Amino acid sequence: MFIIGEITVDDSIAGTKFACDLQLCKGACCTFPGGRGAPLTDNEAVILERIYPTVRPYLPAEHTAVIERTGIIEGDPGNYATPCVNGRACVFVYFDNDIAKCAIEKAFHDGKTEFQKPISCHLFPVRTRRNGTEIHYEYFSECDPSLERGRREDIPLHRFAAGPLARAFGTAWTDTLNETITNEQR
Repeated sequence: MFIIGEITVDDSIAGTKFACDLQLCKGACCTFPGGRGAPLTDNEAVILERIYPTVRPYLPAEHTAVIERTGIIEGDPGNYATPCVNGRACVFVYFDNDIAKCAIEKAFHDGKTEFQKPISCHLFPVRTRRNGTEIHYEYFSECDPSLERGRREDIPLHRFAAGPLARAFGTAWTDTLNETITNEQR
């Protein structure tokens, strides 16, 4: 482990090769079983309530029915998440053929909203602990194709996740992370 600013970085961030391979994993990160969807910050919960009318047209009918029945978010302040459909897919998932994708992100790319998606989703498979003061790579067998692609194409996780890391912690912090890992690997 090492520390950059006030963030503790697990060695798994430096030691993992990773690059999403949606053709093989089918967007499994959006459909993990467990009944709870994407963790949300309190501010993201407010944003999702506000942008739902914009995102709604991108969602399958089954997903909007769940939202109408259960609401857009679940949990309490400091512990919000998106609900799931049938204990698996996040309610904000739509399917492009057989690949699970994020309707929030689709609306963002279509210029309908300025909110890209929850930061927990954007960072995945980088995870935070201790109120966001520690980051680590979390292994999921569903992501094995992404690990294989990362190794094959020599893409370090910290480079693959550079954009989301910059969104979460700032560009200067991410530049320092990249420099630190590069220097340690020499």
